[in-house]
Amino acid sequence: MYVIAGLGNPTSKYKGTRHNVGFDMIDMLAKKYNIRVKDKKHKALCGSGMIEGQKVLLIKPQTFMNLSGESIGTVLNFYKLEPETELIVIYDDVSLEPGRLRIRKKGSAGGHNGMKSVINHVGTQEFMRVKIGVGEKPEGWDLADYVLRCPPRKERIMLEDAFEKACDAVALMVQGETDRAMNQFN
Repeated sequence: MYVIAGLGNPTSKYKGTRHNVGFDMIDMLAKKYNIRVKDKKHKALCGSGMIEGQKVLLIKPQTFMNLSGESIGTVLNFYKLEPETELIVIYDDVSLEPGRLRIRKKGSAGGHNGMKSVINHVGTQEFMRVKIGVGEKPEGWDLADYVLRCPPRKERIMLEDAFEKACDAVALMVQGETDRAMNQFN
């Protein structure tokens, strides 16, 4: 089984913000593969189903971004899963242009507090991830103000296109084709 976790912040206040692209991706995967993400457990909204013949658990941690690892760590421990081979985390990246993807098998948090929490709670940096570019903050802006805002329509269209590609990448990743996904979408 794969745990596919999208990072974001709960409550309608943050819906559609740059920092919630992980949640948006989980919603898109849920819609595409007819998975209901409504169960409240493990400090998350969860839904189990199948993607390309592989059992998956889609999760949206409800702990707020900077504590996302609490939920993800709990899920991995409960199901006795190995993060290196059974976890995919999807999140925003300000170092990538809006709509760009970067798929990795491992890596540091890169300054992302949600990822710092995940790494801390799962005990390793070696797990698959899909980074979705939201662009750099404008000069003079506070980073939190930038990522907690909804992007303008033009950027949102680029993000929607990235979500489609990221769905295809995740489909490859759950089939053990992460290298192929990296080659195709990075």
